[in-house]
Amino acid sequence: MSSVAAPAGVFALSRLMKSPAVRRFVYGALGLSVLFVIWEIGTLFLHFNPATRTFVTFGPIPTLEAFPTLWGEGKIQSAMAASGYRMGLGLFLAIVIGVPIGILMGRSKRFRELSNSPFQFLRMISPLAWMPLAVLVYPAWDQAIVFLIAIASVWPVAFATAAGLAKVDPAWFKVARNLGAKAVHMLTQVIMPAIAFDVLTGIRLALGVAWIVLVPAELLGVTSGLGYAIKDARETLSYNHLTAMVLVIGIIGYILDSACVVLIKRYSWHHRRA
Repeated sequence: MSSVAAPAGVFALSRLMKSPAVRRFVYGALGLSVLFVIWEIGTLFLHFNPATRTFVTFGPIPTLEAFPTLWGEGKIQSAMAASGYRMGLGLFLAIVIGVPIGILMGRSKRFRELSNSPFQFLRMISPLAWMPLAVLVYPAWDQAIVFLIAIASVWPVAFATAAGLAKVDPAWFKVARNLGAKAVHMLTQVIMPAIAFDVLTGIRLALGVAWIVLVPAELLGVTSGLGYAIKDARETLSYNHLTAMVLVIGIIGYILDSACVVLIKRYSWHHRRA
């Protein structure tokens, strides 16, 4: 009887693994398990070395045990709220500025030729290099951090938008003009649907850049946010709290990136056509 049940179970499992969602979940879980094992092995090396034994709370078990304490004290929630505000405002400004610039670059050859060199020059400057200037210009650290996030995020949005518009068939614009489309109709009915995939892809790239810039920017000057929580844990030698906040940063970043992927698939005509 067991010999009959075993092949049936294997057959059911193989059918289940054919589902893309199940396969992604299983492979993702396996990948995270491998990462967890490597982390635990690294912790064992810390434990057996007398010089590094005090850092053993960096390990996965102490880190996971720190989550209820941090959540109960409200530290995770407050850090997420502060960082989310800065991140959201900076990314919003990058989109509001970057998309129009990208449309101008894609539609106007003269503007593209004039702006390409200075934009590329500014894009290659590290966002954190602007920090001393931002601190001098803006009266509050929150405003300086928002500026750093915006200046880091605007370029992926602008260049992705321009690249998407450059791929649009010029015949679409001729047909729209022949049908009496005005500038606003050209923008909302032709340009934006055609470049939605590229704009959302640029926003996804900008999100990754902004998320990387946010944490080091919060290590200085502010008393809230995910970066400050890491700094505070380091100064109080709460290494398990430090690694717990690092995990929070990774989890939030992964969720935000996954949300961008869902939006790209949902609102891109490339995917719907396929």
